[in-house]
Amino acid sequence: MTFPHLQNQTRRQFFTDCGVGLGKISLGSLLASHACANGSATVGVTPRVKRVIYLFMAGAPSQLELFDYKPKLKELEGKPIPPSVIKGQRYAFIQPDAAVLGPRFSFQKHGESGTELSEMLPHLAKVVDDIAVVRSVHTDQFNHSPAQIFLNTGSPIPGRPSIGSWLSYGIGSEAHDLPGFVVLKSGGSLSGGASMWSSGFLPSNHQGVPFRGQGDPILHVSNPNGFDNLAQRDTLDLIRDLNTKQLDVVGDPEIRTRIEAYELAWKMQSAAPELMDFSQETESTLELYGMDAKRPNEFARNCLLARRLAERGVRFIQVYHAGWDHHSNVEGGVKNQAQTTDKAAAALLIDLKQRGLLDDTLVIWGGEFGRTPMVESSAALGRENGRDHHPQAFTMWFAGGGIRPGMTIGQTDELGFSIVEDPVHVHDVQATLLHLLGIDHEKLTFTYQGRPFRLTDVHGHVIDKLLS
Repeated sequence: MTFPHLQNQTRRQFFTDCGVGLGKISLGSLLASHACANGSATVGVTPRVKRVIYLFMAGAPSQLELFDYKPKLKELEGKPIPPSVIKGQRYAFIQPDAAVLGPRFSFQKHGESGTELSEMLPHLAKVVDDIAVVRSVHTDQFNHSPAQIFLNTGSPIPGRPSIGSWLSYGIGSEAHDLPGFVVLKSGGSLSGGASMWSSGFLPSNHQGVPFRGQGDPILHVSNPNGFDNLAQRDTLDLIRDLNTKQLDVVGDPEIRTRIEAYELAWKMQSAAPELMDFSQETESTLELYGMDAKRPNEFARNCLLARRLAERGVRFIQVYHAGWDHHSNVEGGVKNQAQTTDKAAAALLIDLKQRGLLDDTLVIWGGEFGRTPMVESSAALGRENGRDHHPQAFTMWFAGGGIRPGMTIGQTDELGFSIVEDPVHVHDVQATLLHLLGIDHEKLTFTYQGRPFRLTDVHGHVIDKLLS
């Protein structure tokens, strides 16, 4: 008897079907040197890093208050922005009489690199020689939800695989008892929602797994009262055998996903509680991250948890922190968010470095777009002092393996409006991230509805100036 659905199996599917233990061991060995995404992915270069921690500042931090100092804005504050500057541009809320708003904080140069940072980033200033600042990132989207989805999936339309899903599919994970793609959240709701960590049209076992800040990191992982491990294992074995028989008959890949999900949940029953137990962390480590490291659902705790996940081989750790959308009171909003995030983000770099993990970890910080050099209308000046969405130019920073530290790349004009040197598109950021993991972004593809798709669509170039 033949089974037509088996004729088109990839090596990934074949070894998965060989059995939960041997199959995964064999697959892990293969993935160390080959990526096998639908038979068309390839490891194109030598990997510089093993994992990624992406600190996503949802809502769009104002680069003009944090990284890109523009004294010309102070000089022109209160005056209408020249019509030629915004002619033909699309914004969420900008009015024709929009007035210039100067930077709300002072800036200084720091470190041997002389990188210029806002006074709101005193902790990042202490590690500034370990990071590379890119002031010339731009995107195609000017509203939060599509821009967040675009940066995370390469498309503004929900339904495409996220970065972590592509990595899980292409090169797997070194974590044996935890998901390869973990999502941590703080600061409020996210406009892009679960689409930002979706597996899209990839098999669903590659989607991101959100961890809760307290209790069981994932609901229903713990056994109910009166149900011991032996009974749990017997139940899972029976379910696995039944699912395997059904898989042989119908060939539905989601059955395979279900089998793997049950096995991973079994492993996580012991691994997850240990992961969330910070009692073995020293007081000096907890103090490094700040008092919020002891509080559930806080950015500082998530940064510390990200380090613990990195130690355990998780491939992609997405740390989302919402609350950066400052259409009014940009000064107070940035101050509040910087106080919440600056210390912990810097602590993460320090902690990774002193543990020898920074050399093979890529850390990224940034939002979905930037903020305009003007308020939304002249009537708002002095009353609200907020900034609108600005897709033409914003700032991100990078640190870790393969990154040239102490660099500042890109430049905007005197108003901070347009990029005048080294433009970096969102697809370039994605291409560079894959490159550092040893993946040619043009070759990691998946055929869906008759077309080969990839994270960077038909765009993207590696940011060579960023690389060491």
